[in-house]
Amino acid sequence: MKKHPLPIFFTTLLLTSLACSIFIGGPDYPEQTVTASPDEALSMQAQIEQALLSGAESGIVTLQITESQLTSYMVQKMQEQENPPFTEPLVLLRNGQMLLYGKINRGMFDAHMLITMNVSIDPTSGMPKIEIASADFGPIPAPEGANSAISAIIDEAFTGSMGPVAIGFRLETITIADGVMTLTGRIK
Repeated sequence: MKKHPLPIFFTTLLLTSLACSIFIGGPDYPEQTVTASPDEALSMQAQIEQALLSGAESGIVTLQITESQLTSYMVQKMQEQENPPFTEPLVLLRNGQMLLYGKINRGMFDAHMLITMNVSIDPTSGMPKIEIASADFGPIPAPEGANSAISAIIDEAFTGSMGPVAIGFRLETITIADGVMTLTGRIK
């Protein structure tokens, strides 16, 4: 009986490659990592509520949100979705911008993504306004509706977290530097 190791090898290789996804590039993830945990997402929510309640007495609200809190919040939001637009979010706050890294999957192909956002103040509502400055999905075309879906999730991180406690609250400044977003405002 003659054995044919070459066809067995190619069959095994083909089946193995079908079971795996293929990484096809995209922007490099930063070397710095941010720890995400459900406790961080909850602490952000509690911190926002406490800052607004304290501000109700003094009239001035100052709030600092960290990369870890935003990353944890984004992880939580992606886990709540049945078919999230991306996975493994990582939020960095650098040089006046919010950088959102993630991984996207299209069939057998995986790629990294980077969405760079400017955070300013909406003059009408007095709440944070998120604008996507650039989006890099590597060689994969941008998922349909990804920009609006991501903007909506991030907007909700602020407006949804502030909710009814924020009645009469108006932002005056937003500063992003060295991993921290500092928001200051007044309660009228």
